[in-house]
Amino acid sequence: MQDYKTILYEYKDQIAIIWLNRPQIRNAFNETMISELIDCFLDVNEKENVRVVLLKGKGKSFCAGADLNWMRDVTKYSYEENYQESYRLSKCFYSIYTCRKPTIAVVHGAAIGGANGLLAACDMAYCDHETVFSLSEVKIGVVPACISPYILKRMGEFPARELMLTGRRIKGTEAEKLRLVNQSLPMKDLENHVNAVIELLKTSGPGAISHCKNLIFDVSNKITLEKALEYTARMIAEIRASSEGQEGMKAFLEKRPPDWVNQ
Repeated sequence: MQDYKTILYEYKDQIAIIWLNRPQIRNAFNETMISELIDCFLDVNEKENVRVVLLKGKGKSFCAGADLNWMRDVTKYSYEENYQESYRLSKCFYSIYTCRKPTIAVVHGAAIGGANGLLAACDMAYCDHETVFSLSEVKIGVVPACISPYILKRMGEFPARELMLTGRRIKGTEAEKLRLVNQSLPMKDLENHVNAVIELLKTSGPGAISHCKNLIFDVSNKITLEKALEYTARMIAEIRASSEGQEGMKAFLEKRPPDWVNQ
């Protein structure tokens, strides 16, 4: 397994845990972390034994946004250098959004600026009530460009407009209300809730989950409603005929757990 400088990768009980690991600066990201996250999520895609991916932060916060030293360097970049750096950041969020495995962000402390792109690109995001969120880019004269596709998908246009235009800070319960996270919980309940979600995911067919993620991506991003007629019919026909689909339906009819549940 590859060693990383800014993240940690752990694997146990079919769960991959990707830790943002710069706790001394509240896991602020720089060009190294961006590249390492891309590499790690692409690697997880190829791990057949990984059923769920967790994205978490070491120390006091999930992620404080961009590293100040990195931002200082960026101010000296040419337009082309800025474009290439920003493209890598966009690719980072895209690699999370398109991960073949179900992804869960577990957020605590703070999620500032681009950190919200990391959590918004995940399939699910959970936080504790005291977590602070801010889309703060406008406060320093820039815009939340690379994270905007995922923020808008998660929140919807007008709730996102308020946070993106004002840059105001909110806490977990309001983040849930505005749909930036799926749910906000007391800190003492957060881990148990995430574990319960993981157990639910592990009772679903691994292949079915991967196909379902493809289905959601294509229907949401690529095809018209008219084209969805044929696309969705073909997909369910293929899945029903697959070995996993056959086992799942057979287990249902026989009133027993399918064979992947006890793997």
